[in-house]
Amino acid sequence: METEKDTYKTITKPSNETLFKDRASKFYGYAFPVTTEEEIKNHIEQLKKQHYNARHWCYAWQLGKSYEHYRANDDGEPSNSAGMPIYGQLQSFDLTNVLVVVVRYFGGTKLGVGGLIQAYKTSAKLALEASKIVKRTINEDFILNFKYPEMNTVMRIVKDEKLNIINQKLELDCEYTISVRKKEAKRIFEIFDTTYKVSIKKEEEI
Repeated sequence: METEKDTYKTITKPSNETLFKDRASKFYGYAFPVTTEEEIKNHIEQLKKQHYNARHWCYAWQLGKSYEHYRANDDGEPSNSAGMPIYGQLQSFDLTNVLVVVVRYFGGTKLGVGGLIQAYKTSAKLALEASKIVKRTINEDFILNFKYPEMNTVMRIVKDEKLNIINQKLELDCEYTISVRKKEAKRIFEIFDTTYKVSIKKEEEI
């Protein structure tokens, strides 16, 4: 197991609608890329408007590049028969910053807890299989401050280390914001920290 994980997997855009049927009950599956609980709420509200005749809108989500926040909701189905099976698929696909919603239309025949677990799991799996999954790196941003005579030195390090400059201000002095892959962050910080007449700080410290 990695000591410090610096990648995460997510999806790039909403999935196509998927449909799973079991004994006349219909389960529509959706996956959305999300980064805030506000976005999650908006997607669920939109699906409730779209499927206003449905019986249940069950969902699970995971947020954070380090997979630190999650929630599962059964929305009236028996406890742990819907939200957790959906969340289990997020874990199985190793995804974060993703919301999966399964909308159920009741078909008149009860499926039992085991049947529900299987149906919600399958529907969530179909939605995620219909999504484009990407792997991204977890980065830390640093701000460099230096004067113009140090520009060549800074740019040589940036080029040698293949660093990404995400913002720059060139006024009386120079300020670069660089994005560094997490596992390289400490080493890159030390390079600039020991470079003459260049100061470096983590962005959130500014």
